[in-house]
Amino acid sequence: MSPRLVVGAAMAVAVTICAPSRGQQPVAASPRKHLLAWADVRNGYQHDSISHAIATIERLGRERGAYDTFIRTDSQLITKRAITFPAGTGIATGEEFNVRNLNYFDAIVFFGVREIDLSPEQRADLLSFVKEDGKGFVAAHSAATAFFSWPEYGEMVGGRFDEHPWGIADGTVVVDDPAFPAMRHLPRAMVFHDELYQIKDFSRDRIRVLAHLDASKLDLTKPLVHRTDRDFPAAWAKTYGKGRVFYSILGHDAEAWDNPAIATMYFEAIRWALGLVDGNATPSSAAR
Repeated sequence: MSPRLVVGAAMAVAVTICAPSRGQQPVAASPRKHLLAWADVRNGYQHDSISHAIATIERLGRERGAYDTFIRTDSQLITKRAITFPAGTGIATGEEFNVRNLNYFDAIVFFGVREIDLSPEQRADLLSFVKEDGKGFVAAHSAATAFFSWPEYGEMVGGRFDEHPWGIADGTVVVDDPAFPAMRHLPRAMVFHDELYQIKDFSRDRIRVLAHLDASKLDLTKPLVHRTDRDFPAAWAKTYGKGRVFYSILGHDAEAWDNPAIATMYFEAIRWALGLVDGNATPSSAAR
């Protein structure tokens, strides 16, 4: 058989396999989820990792066909109101220029810091986005330092920053739940060079600790060590109303996001928050 005939036969087979039979409609590909990468640091410290972290999250979502990322370094889209523009701009609605509100998104990945200017209505819309609408919220590293004046935010995330007594140092992270999607790729224990946060205002009755810092490898005599129970969560998951929330202390330096262990952890956490994969978020106390 000539090469031309071989190619022709292969094409015929492909058409036969791919073409729907009569009366059968072709199956449309599932649309990708919409992720808002929110990194408003206008009133706080700009972590060097933020730009690279958000770029990594965007790249992984697109390369793997999981979600499309919309990156914003302000808080304009944290609202359920229609986005409007001042008179004289010539823009009738936000959607006309692809400016979406929270209703468009399926999850948020948040890498903000300190006090961010949100109106009371914006705060209510953010909480209801997760709690009532059943959307996802993935909080990275400095997100635990945000909104100290807003108790409901701390309740949603599940814990708050309480200093980093060891600064940027090596810390051994021990996985508590190897079955959770964001933990499956990790060994039982792994050393990370990162800014190691101490967390307060958390309870194992409300969060599922997925990984923790090995206290036996930490200097607990440091002046800023406040916990006496040696309990230092490094990652957790929880539900908030109908929604899913994930947080990890890891990701301070840009180089951390080149580490497949960290990049994959956040990617899989986002997939879980989007409802693309299942994972147990039952509080740790219930598993004892």
